[in-house]
Amino acid sequence: MGNQRKAYTPEYKDEAVRLAISTGRPVATVARELGIVEQTLGNWVKAYKVQHEADAGALSETERSMATHVG
Repeated sequence: MGNQRKAYTPEYKDEAVRLAISTGRPVATVARELGIVEQTLGNWVKAYKVQHEADAGALSETERSMATHVG
């Protein structure tokens, strides 16, 4: 019989990523504590960072307005 993949809720993933990022502990340590495969948590953290780097790079309308008036 094949292995079934374990399904995690988005909330669970978010909390696991938050623990890994905010505590500064290695992904492997957090994954072991939560009973998650290290690579799985690593993938979630990587996806989170990619998403939030894109969010952080976008300027708000106010920031764009201020940037055009500087100088």
